[in-house]
Amino acid sequence: MDEPKIDLRGLTSADLIGFLGGLGKERFRSKQLMSWMYKKNVSDFEQMTDLSKDLRAQLEQRAYISQWQPEAEEVSSDGTRKYLFRLDDGATIETVLIPMESGRSTLCISSQVGCAMGCVFCVTGTFGLKRNLTTAEIVNQVCAVRQEHHISNIVVMGMGEPLQNLDNMVAALDIFYDAAGMDYSSRKITLSTCGLVPQMRELAQRVNVNLAVSLNASNDEVRSRLMPVNKRYPLSELIQACREFPLLGKRRITFEYILIQGVNDSIEDARRLVKLLHGVKAKVNLIPFNEHESSCYKCPDEQSINAFQSYLLQRNLVAIRRASKGQDISAACGQLKGKLERKNG
Repeated sequence: MDEPKIDLRGLTSADLIGFLGGLGKERFRSKQLMSWMYKKNVSDFEQMTDLSKDLRAQLEQRAYISQWQPEAEEVSSDGTRKYLFRLDDGATIETVLIPMESGRSTLCISSQVGCAMGCVFCVTGTFGLKRNLTTAEIVNQVCAVRQEHHISNIVVMGMGEPLQNLDNMVAALDIFYDAAGMDYSSRKITLSTCGLVPQMRELAQRVNVNLAVSLNASNDEVRSRLMPVNKRYPLSELIQACREFPLLGKRRITFEYILIQGVNDSIEDARRLVKLLHGVKAKVNLIPFNEHESSCYKCPDEQSINAFQSYLLQRNLVAIRRASKGQDISAACGQLKGKLERKNG
């Protein structure tokens, strides 16, 4: 029985060197292969003309390079693009391209099919966790969108908890950073976690990446109600891990704070938040709740949002209100997947 072919999209430079070594080829060939895959976006080995015919024939026999096309795409009036990709096993994931100022754009990618964290405000959590994405599936989200659009920054804030898929996530980051691969600076990539403390520490030891923490509350009672993970790793442990997380230069940890009417949007909540983050190199992203039909939560009014932000700013805590994008499409994570599954179901 023939061995299954290897998807080269899932191999880091070190993996490629090992794979090519098994074929009796020199290590520098890995850079040539990565350049074809990521700089030129070529998946046909026959087009890789600086490789010998013998090597191309061996690659054709032993490997392939996966190429993705979205199954569905929605485009907002503000330029936000939401993609739905169907995987080989029939599962679906979402990826969002968000236009920014000065012609830049940020791609929000997924790390799992569904999510096990059960955050009550999140659509993705309603699907449960199906499985981790492979390294190739993480990388292919970027490759597919880069065929048509420039991507300035990558944020791992889509479906899933990336630190539950740490090995594949670190391998994907290696490919993003590799000068022969996608050649992104670590300043351009941010990984978001709900607060898995042991994995945060392991991440810091294995790779350099900007860290974002989904916080959403300033005390344990509210956060445990919104985010079950807080019962395992309460705020005292989470904030201590954030204090210990290595930061290069002037970088800060981003704390994502979804403002929910009557839950976490009071001035008392803001007061506790300032105290909680005292001494942490932090910035706070304030995100007005994106209302959806599967949630009873509401977005606060403008006055409450502005008052919350002003309180933080007046106490020298960097607080940025994140502009809501894609309001006229299925922009919140999981909404497009849910809509299509209801339609097909």
